[in-house]
Amino acid sequence: MSTTARRLIVKAALTARERVRHLLRFIGPRVNALLPVSLPVSCLTFPACLAYSVSACTAERRYRGMADRDRNKKVLLELLKMPGNGRCADCQTADPDWASYRLGIFICLNCSGTHRNLPEVSRVKSIRLDFWDDDLVEYMKCIGNNAAKAIYEKDVPIFYYRPKSSDCVVLKEQWIRAKYERREFTGDKSQPQSISNYGSHQGFLWKRGKENSQFLRRKFILSMDDYTLKYYNKEESKGPKAVIFVKDLNALFQPEKIGHNHGLQLTFLKDEHTRNIFVYHEEAKEIVHWYNAIRAVRFSYLKTAFPTATDLEDATEKGSVFIGSKEHGYDVTNSLPKGARGNKWKCGITVVTPDRKFVFTCENERELREWIEFECYIGCTGILTRMETGSLPLEQLGNPADYTSYDQQGAPLCL
Repeated sequence: MSTTARRLIVKAALTARERVRHLLRFIGPRVNALLPVSLPVSCLTFPACLAYSVSACTAERRYRGMADRDRNKKVLLELLKMPGNGRCADCQTADPDWASYRLGIFICLNCSGTHRNLPEVSRVKSIRLDFWDDDLVEYMKCIGNNAAKAIYEKDVPIFYYRPKSSDCVVLKEQWIRAKYERREFTGDKSQPQSISNYGSHQGFLWKRGKENSQFLRRKFILSMDDYTLKYYNKEESKGPKAVIFVKDLNALFQPEKIGHNHGLQLTFLKDEHTRNIFVYHEEAKEIVHWYNAIRAVRFSYLKTAFPTATDLEDATEKGSVFIGSKEHGYDVTNSLPKGARGNKWKCGITVVTPDRKFVFTCENERELREWIEFECYIGCTGILTRMETGSLPLEQLGNPADYTSYDQQGAPLCL
C-alpha cells in the first residue's frame, strides 16, 4: 500500500442514515468530510474510494485557499498604510497596486512592467488580483519600501536624478535597473558613483542636423576640468564644432519631439540666444549616463561658483530652459503691468525681454507664489523657466494649460 493510502483511512459510514444515502466518510491528516457516492458503499472498490478521497482533499484545499486569499489581501492592504508603502518605491506614484515579492517593495502598474523584465532579481504580483502565499506576505511585512530604500538607495549621488511618475520611460527603467539589477547605490565602492567618475565622459551620439534633420554620428566630450561640453563634426584634430559651457547648459528628455525613445535635448546659451541640440543613443543605459554626467559636472561647477551655498541640490535645474540674464535685458516681476486687461484673474507675473513683455496670469495668490518659487529662478545666472516637458513639478504647479499669457493690450500670447 502506498504512503498516501496508508495515511488515508477510508471507511464506510455505519450509521443507518449514511447507508441509505450512500455516503463515505473520509478521514485523513487534514480532512474529515462526507461525500455522496453513486453506488452503495459495499460495492465500492478501494481505487474508487481513493479517487473520492482525492476529490475531497481538493475541495478542502480550494475552500482553505479562498479564505487565505481574502485574509492575505487584507494584510497587504494594511501594509500599504505603513510609512513609505503608500507610494511606488521607484517613481512615487500614490496608491501602488503591485508588489515585488522578491524585493519586498510596493510598486505601481507602470514600474511593475520593468520589474517583470528583470526575473533574476524581481518577481511581481498584483496586490488585489493575485493569490499570495503566507510566506510571501510575511516577507513583505519584514521589508517594505523604507527598508528596501535603505539598502538599494543607500549611496545615490546628490546629482543623480530620481525619476517621478511623469518622467519618460527610459529614465524610470534605467533608475530601476541601476538600483536592483546593477546595484549601483548599495555602497559598494567598486561602483562608479563619485562626481569625478560620473562627470568626465566621452563617446558618440547621434546628432540631428540643421538642414535636413538627418541624424549623424558625432563625438561628444564632457570635461570637468574646464566645465565644458564639446562636439566634433569629423576629425578631432580639426578642433570642436562647438564648445558649450555647463553654466549655460541644460539637458532634458524629449522622446516625442526627437522621435526616439532615448532622445535628449541639450539647451544652451550662445550669443545671448537660446540654442538646442537634439541627440540620442541606441543604448538606454548610455543616454541616461550622459544625462546624469551633465548634471554631475554642473553640480561640480555650482560648488565652485558658489562655495558658500548650503543647499546646492535645489540649484540644479530639473527640466529648465535658459531664457536670458538681467544684464541682457531680461527680468521677472511678480506683478501685472498697469493697464493689463483681458482676463478676470488679477494675480500674475511679468516676464520682461529685450523685445517685449509677457504677462502670465493665475487664479489666486497661492498659485502666484508657486509660480514665483518653482517657475522662475532669478540670480546671477539669469532667468530659468520650466515650461518645457521633463521634470516639471506638476503636482505643485497645477496644469500649465490653466495659465494664460497676455500682452499689455490684453491679447493672448505664447512663448
